[in-house]
Amino acid sequence: MSVLPLVFTSGWASGINAYAVVLLFGVFGATGLTDEVPESLQRTDVLVAAGVLFLCEAVADKIPYVDSIWDSVHTVIRPIAGAVVGALLAGQNGSLPELAAGAVGGSTALLSHFVKAGTRMAVNSSPEPFSNVALSLAEDLGVAAIVTFAIFHPLAAASIAAVLLALGLVILVFLAQRIRRFLRRRSQRREERQLADVEARTRARPPSGDGSEHF
Repeated sequence: MSVLPLVFTSGWASGINAYAVVLLFGVFGATGLTDEVPESLQRTDVLVAAGVLFLCEAVADKIPYVDSIWDSVHTVIRPIAGAVVGALLAGQNGSLPELAAGAVGGSTALLSHFVKAGTRMAVNSSPEPFSNVALSLAEDLGVAAIVTFAIFHPLAAASIAAVLLALGLVILVFLAQRIRRFLRRRSQRREERQLADVEARTRARPPSGDGSEHF
């Protein structure tokens, strides 16, 4: 079977949490659950580094505005990780050119990253921090579940990832429109307040006169 469904799913997951993808694939390969994982992802140093970075992301991802800063830094890292993982999977399987697999994994990771980052920016407008924690946990659990499912049922997992990606893009467009309208209204209200302040100061200013008295 072609490795393309697994590459697509890993790319989608890498756009959300690349370190979890590397860690999961490495553990699955090291424990013998699958033969699709290359040895380079099973190395101890790779697993340790992925585990440490995953813990860092697990913390940063649940703090409002810190998560957006983390996402901005990973705008380059996540697509590269998706491309590298996709190319490695293709090289291990041999049914898909590595360059094509890297393009699929990287582009899919970039799209899912934009969905994640845009959604987080919208959630950060909420004053309470619980929505960030809930969304972060849902993302972590979703990535773990779909990557695990992809190992045993790659076609079904790729279909689920495609649906989630499409829904995420639709939600991102909707949120972008809402945020744009909100910013436009806020700018209009700011201008109206500024005009009102100018008019109030003008009315409060005493009438000007020459101040001269004639005797």
